[in-house]
Formats: sequence, C-alpha cells, structure tokens
Amino acid sequence: MTSAPGRRSSIFTRLLRHGFTDPSAAERLLDSPELAAVRDDPVLLDALGRAADPDLALLGLVRLLEAQDGHTARQELLDTLIAAKPLRDRLLGVLGASAALADHLARHPTDWQALVTYEPRDLHPGVEEFERGLAEADDPVSLRVAYRRCLLSIAARDVCGTIEIAQTAAELADLATATLRAALALAAAAAPEDAALCRLAVIAMGKCGGHELNYVSDVDVIFVGEAVNGADEDKALRAATRLASHLMRICSETTVEGSIWPVDANLRPEGRNGPLVRTLASHLAYYQRWAKTWEFQALLKARPVAGDLTLGAEYVAALQPLVWGAAERENFVADVQKMRRRVVETIPATEIDRQLKLGPGGLRDVEFAVQLLQLVHGRADASLRSGTTLDALKALATGGYVGRVDAAQLDDAYRFLRSMEHRIQLYRLRRTHLVPEDETDLRRLARSLELRTDPVATLTREWKRHASVVRRLHEKLFYRPLLDAVAALATGEARLSAEAARERMVALGYADPAAALRHLEALASGVTRKAAIQRTLLPVLLGWFADSADPDAGLLNFRKVSDALGKTPWYLRLLRDEGAAAENLARVLSAGRLAPDLLMRAPEAVALLGDGDGGLRPRSRAALEQEMLAAVRRADNAVQGVTAARGVRRRELFRTSAADIVGSYGTESQPAEADQGALVDLVGGAVSDLTAATLAGTLRAVVREGWGDTLPTRFAIIGMGRFGGHELGYGSDADVLFVHEPRDGVDEREAAEAANKVVSEMRRLLQIPSADPPLLIDADLRPEGKSGPMVRTLTSYEAYYRRWSLVWERHALLRAEHVAGDEELGRRFTELVDPLRYPANGLDDEAAREIRRLKARMESERLPRGADPKLHAKLGPGGLSDVEWTVQLTQLRHAAREPGLRTTRTREALSAACAAGLISSDDAAILDEAWVLATRVRNAVMLVRGRAGDTFPTAPRELGAVGRYLGYGPGHAGDMLDAYRRTARRARGVVEELFYGGA
Repeated sequence: MTSAPGRRSSIFTRLLRHGFTDPSAAERLLDSPELAAVRDDPVLLDALGRAADPDLALLGLVRLLEAQDGHTARQELLDTLIAAKPLRDRLLGVLGASAALADHLARHPTDWQALVTYEPRDLHPGVEEFERGLAEADDPVSLRVAYRRCLLSIAARDVCGTIEIAQTAAELADLATATLRAALALAAAAAPEDAALCRLAVIAMGKCGGHELNYVSDVDVIFVGEAVNGADEDKALRAATRLASHLMRICSETTVEGSIWPVDANLRPEGRNGPLVRTLASHLAYYQRWAKTWEFQALLKARPVAGDLTLGAEYVAALQPLVWGAAERENFVADVQKMRRRVVETIPATEIDRQLKLGPGGLRDVEFAVQLLQLVHGRADASLRSGTTLDALKALATGGYVGRVDAAQLDDAYRFLRSMEHRIQLYRLRRTHLVPEDETDLRRLARSLELRTDPVATLTREWKRHASVVRRLHEKLFYRPLLDAVAALATGEARLSAEAARERMVALGYADPAAALRHLEALASGVTRKAAIQRTLLPVLLGWFADSADPDAGLLNFRKVSDALGKTPWYLRLLRDEGAAAENLARVLSAGRLAPDLLMRAPEAVALLGDGDGGLRPRSRAALEQEMLAAVRRADNAVQGVTAARGVRRRELFRTSAADIVGSYGTESQPAEADQGALVDLVGGAVSDLTAATLAGTLRAVVREGWGDTLPTRFAIIGMGRFGGHELGYGSDADVLFVHEPRDGVDEREAAEAANKVVSEMRRLLQIPSADPPLLIDADLRPEGKSGPMVRTLTSYEAYYRRWSLVWERHALLRAEHVAGDEELGRRFTELVDPLRYPANGLDDEAAREIRRLKARMESERLPRGADPKLHAKLGPGGLSDVEWTVQLTQLRHAAREPGLRTTRTREALSAACAAGLISSDDAAILDEAWVLATRVRNAVMLVRGRAGDTFPTAPRELGAVGRYLGYGPGHAGDMLDAYRRTARRARGVVEELFYGGA
C-alpha cells in the first residue's frame, strides 16, 4: 500500500523527530502487514522514540510479530503492547538496546510474555526466583533458552530504569549463581555415581563472587572437593573433577542456542597447571606456602554459590585470615601496583584510549584502589570485608579511610562507566570493554544512558570527565585520609586512627612511617593559608613519592624545601597552579641524593621546575659564560668572583639533573624519553658546557685580581678526555692541558711564573670548601704526566711532541679541544696536534699492538679488587672503555682520510665510521647501545648516591632507584642487571672482532 505524498512527508518528519535515523526504512516497516492495525497509533510511535535505537526497536518488533504462531498470537501481542505501558516500555526498550535479545525473541516468540508480569516481587528477583525460572531446563540447550529468558527480564528492568546499575549487576550475579546450580544438577544427574562419592563446592570469584557481574563475562570459579564419609579421597577427587568439568562444558560449550558464558577456573592454585579440584587442606597448604599477593587480592571476592555450601563456607572461613594478613607481606603494595601496570601493558596501543575496564581512568583503577585499601585496613576493621566494589567504597568512606566527597565522586564515576560497559555488551551480548567507534553505535549507547541532546558529543564528554575523575582520585584515595588523620581540622568526620595511618604508610612503601607521619603533621596542620595549600598538594605529591624507590627521602626533602621556602609568596603558588612544577619537584626529591642536595643549598632553584620545557632546558655555553663573567666583574675579589661562578654552576647542575630525572621518569602528561642517547647527550653536553664556562669565569677572576685586564702571557685551557669529548658526567673531574705563550716583550720566565700562578690559583679557588660542589682539575694527561711541568708554552709542546710523544699521548689527544682562555692560541694548539692524532699514514701494526697492551694493563690495574667485571660500566667487558678504545683506534687509523672521524665525541665518531663503511651498521648500533647504557648507569649512580661510581649499588633501595631511572619498575632490579649483562656481552663480541681482531 503506497502512502499519499502529503501523508508520507508528514510521517517522514515525525519519524525524524522521534529519533529514527533511517525514516524511509522505518516507513516501510510501519507499512508491513504485521503492524497494519497499529501503524497510526501515536502511542506506538512515542514508545519507539523513547528506545535507545528506534530503528532497531521497530525492526525487532516486526520480526517478533512475524515469528508469532498465527493471527491470534500476533493480535494478543499487539493488544497487550498498546494497552499495557509496562510491557511496551520493557519490550521496546530491550528491542532498541539489544540486537541479541531481539534474535532470541524471534527464535522464541512466546518469551515476550515473561515481560508482562509487573508485580512488586517481580522487580527485584533473587537466586530463588531465578532458580524457579531455570527449573524446567533438563539439558544444556533448554538451560540456555531459560537463561536468556531470565536475562531478558533483567535487561528489560535495566533499560527502563526500574533498577539501577548496582542492582542490575547483583541480579546478573544471582542469575549466574542459579545457572551454576542448575548446570551442576545436570552434571550430577548424568553421573549419579560420581555425585555419590564426593562433596563439591563451587566458589565464585571475580565479579560473580563480588555480586557485580556484567551482562557478558567469564564466570570465575574455584572448585573445592572432599570425599563423602568412607569414600577413597583419590576416587572422590577424580569424581569431583569429572563433575566440575561437565559443569564447565554445560555453561561454556556452543549449541544451537549459543553458549551461556565461559566458566574460568584459572584463578585456582597453580592456575591452569594445577588440578581442577583440590581438597580444602590442599588449598590451605598452597595459600600458606606458595600464593602470590594477587591471589589473596582475588580471594577478596570469594563466595560459595553452588554445590556443597557448607564446604564452601568452610573454605572461605579457612582462607580469611590469610587474605586479611596479605598486607603484611614484603613488597605488598609494589606487587599490587605491578599487577595493575602489567594489566595496562597488555592493552594494545590501538585500544588503550577506548578501554573502559583496563585503561587509565577505567573501572580497574577503581577496583584496584578499593581492594588495596581493603587489604591494608580490613585486617583490623571487619566492616570493610565486602566483595562488592561500591559497598566496600561506602564502608571505606564511613570508616574514614577514604574522604566522603572523594568516595561520592568515585561512586558516581564507577556507576557511569559500568553503565556504559553494560549497554555496550547488551547490544550483541558479546564480551567487550571497548567503547565503539561507529557513529550509530555511539548514538545508541548515549541514548540508552538518557543522553538525548547531541548524544555522541555528550557521551564522549561525560565519559572523559568521569575517567578524568577516576585518574585524579586514584592517588588521592590513599593519601587524603592520612592528612586528615594528622591535621585533625574538620569536626564530625571519621578519620584514620594513628595505627591505621601507620599501616597505610607501611603498605605504600614508607620504611619509617612514624617519621613520615610527623612530616605530614608539620606540613599540613594548622589553619594558615600555607597549611591549607599543603593539604591540597600533599595527596598527589605522596602518590608521586610512593612511585619512587625511596618515598621516605622524597617526603623528608619536600619538608626541608618547604621549611626553607614556605614563607615566600611564590613557592606554594607555583606548586599549586603549575601541575608540572609539583610533579617535577616530587620526582626530583625522591630520585636520589644529588639533585636534592644541590637544591637544598639554594632552594630558590625550585622555580626552574615551573617554566615548562624552557625551565629545564640546559642553557648554551655562551649564555653561561656571559653570566659568570658578569658575576666576576661585580665581585670585589677573586674569591667572591669564583664563589659566584660556583653558585651558578650549582644551580645549572640542578637544572640539568632535574631535566635528566624528569626525562627518565616521565610525567603524567609527558612519557619518559624513549631515546636514551638523547638523555646522555643532554647531560654530557650541558655539564661540559657548564664546566667550560666555570673555568672561563675562574680564569677571568684570577687574572683580574693578579694582573688587571691583561695577563703577561696568552693563556688557553684545552679540554681532554670526557671534557674535550662533551661527555662529562655529574661527578667527572675536568681533564685539561694548560698552554701559554708570552706576549711580545715579556720575559719567558715572567710569563711562565704568571701562567703557573694562574693554574695554581684556579685549582685552589675551585676546591675551597663551601656549600657548592668543588670542581677538580686534572692535568695528568700533560706531557711526561705528573712528572712534567703543569703548564707549557706552545713551542715547548711542539718540541716535546716532535721528539718524545708516545702512542698513548697521540691516543689521548684525540679528545683535545679548546674550552677556555685565548681562542687563537687554543686553535693553534689543536692545529699543532692534528697530525699526531690523525696520522697521514694511519697507525702501524706495532702502534696498534701497543694500544692493546695499554688497554689491557689499564683494566688489570684499575679494576677495583672484588668488583664484578661484568657489571663495571667503565672498565668491564662491553663497557665505556671497550667502546671508546675501539672507536679511537678506528680514528687513529682512518681519520686522515675520513674527515668525519675528526671529532672528539664518541657517538659522532662511531656514526662517521659507520657512514664510511669502516664499521657495519649492526656493529655500530650494538656499540652505541652499550656506550649509552654504561653512561646512563654512571649518571644514575651519581644521581642516586650523590657520589661517583662505576658499578651498580648493592643497597636494595639504591639499586631500585637506579632501576627506576633506567626505566625498570619496582621489583625488576634483576631484570635490569640481566639486560646490562646482555648488552655488554654483545658489545664485547664486537670489540673482540674490531679492536683485538686486527681489523
């Protein structure tokens, strides 16, 4: 039947207004014979418009009508649909939200009648009601049909808003309980002889155990079996295993009616490698001896649901003391956090932004946080021992373990995210936790949550807002109550007891909880504006401290800085208003000793942390030299001038170390720097430039005080070793050569005395004990070593090198570069030594053998007694020495013909050797990786211990801090050491071939 044009236009418009996205298809369906009697009824169109997806609801209704057995059945459905609003809302609500349940109704067209009843007892069914609904099922197929019929009633009340999300999840768990009981009954009926031999208890775990199941989820279980009196235990366990296996197949296998859900028993002791069924004694023995922290966390939700409930209750009672003592285990919090990180790491990169459950700010963040707090405090407070997340969160708030406002916000976010998850799964009844990308799916999802105005944009905004709340409160949940406990400001609020606060600090990794709580009290108590701001900052700061290897040090250092700067108007404002500054400060204060020590000597340098990227970006050598020379000009004497220069050096060392730490740790807004070589280059370049500028300032101060504007002799400083190579570390000495040249008319003896006096005074001033770190000048690479004069004229250098230079001196000169003083003299010096370090004919075999002998002697003499060579970053196999000598041997041989090799920098020379075909790209990559890693290890040791070192620390906290700097999480120090050994071993293999193989 074809509609008139005017009528068609009117219907088309009405359909659009009621939310149909394909009005043409909807018109055709409304014109179908099945809807002939009601197509013009406004009640039907209004009800369809209220569905999440009106097009889907209309299509499902037509299919249901087509499936009815004859005209009478169709008419009964239509009459009831138009006359009974409860049925209309339930049926069309389900059809508009779930294509899978529409398919079920089309296959079982009489099941719509399950939605007709609308009695008070029907609104909140429990296990007994669901057991009655499944009672007639006598095989797996009929059990599936009955299960879907019960599921239909839950979904109908859910989409209509008759029940809220927590009640929906509880009913789904009750339906799962009834289904497990029915499946076990079918298994027992199929094998009565097995059932007679054993007692079998089914323990629900996970969301089923917690009474908060999804529409589609694995149902996690553990089986406990015992022999019936007089039966052989082995035979009884085999019988129980057969029953349990049959139960799992009944629920999990796919039939003509699909499957119900997988039954997953992998949370049992030993996982899938362990026996499916154990006795209670066997379970208890495993948990007492072998269980990991996560297994106790999982037992929080253990609940007997099927089979022998008395045995199930005995199981739960026996394991409860172990569950609530888990927080006393070593590395408890680290284990839980590691488990959470491992979950996040398994998410594919393409899915992480769409993950409702596992992604940052997702459901798992809430659940892990709540469970961690339960395990910490539940031992002493039985009110916290609920397996249901929202009930546990409410109990935590009631007991003062979580702030009430925080708990309310988290409850709201969790309910919204769970509602999204439920409606996404309901559509196809498929297990998924991904937010869809398709516009139609997003629109249906949004409308199912009553987001009707600009549904897709509103849904996205609300989802991101709630996820942000979860991320923000994740740390705050742990730390805000600690402040409430020590500050004791608000009245009428429950708060942590002193013992509960201490337990939480221990669980979070603080080794001295009493001291930590004293620091919190000193920082957060009182009614001043300063204390109020600290109470705002500390919850998040404490979380960042706890993420480090030494949270105690982080908190202590923060108190010291706050004591020093608390009265300045900008300090707390900086931390409060610039999120990066607070996080950067927390990372720096808890990463080791060096950076905090540098900061404590001049706390105002904390301002560097708040200028975004510019604040921590190392300054150029020219800018540093300009500042130091200006400070020297303002000083009254050389001591004051050099003191000022050393103060600048201290501040800039802090800037560089802070940039290094923040880049290595990463922040919430900026991931850790993936290019480790970039961090090495940053530190090496910045510290080398800073050292050169400090020497330039010191030289100016000494000359100015002793001779005014002009020294009787031109004077230049040549950087050697790592200094000349722009590769200085935090604790490196400055290897240098001093060269001078008398000015016209000046006696050589006078010039030499002046030059020596300059060197002596520079070394003295740079080592005067003070709050600033000393700068040690090492001139041992000069001609004749320690036996030779400290400073020579350019002519003297030329004569010496022409007549007496040894292979090791040519080798050392590869790093020679002018760093301070007379630039023209420095240039002439490098021109003088170029033919020595870049010999025209390369290196003869005897010279190469001599270099190898020198290296072997150096390693045997300098490697500390008792040190593990394989972990020595400088002299060990595959360490810095191996890589550098290999590269330098290549330079000595080929730099005369390959200009790219004429550089003082190791990585540049290695890259040039690769480009020239002298070293393969694979070998060059292996050497570069090893050199970068060894350099990072040395930098890490200095940052962590506050003093230089070439080997990994042995103290667990220090080793852990080095690991965090290198990108390894808590508990992974062994992985770090193994990775270092592997990297060094590969590099040593290349060195054996290139350095010792005569290539």
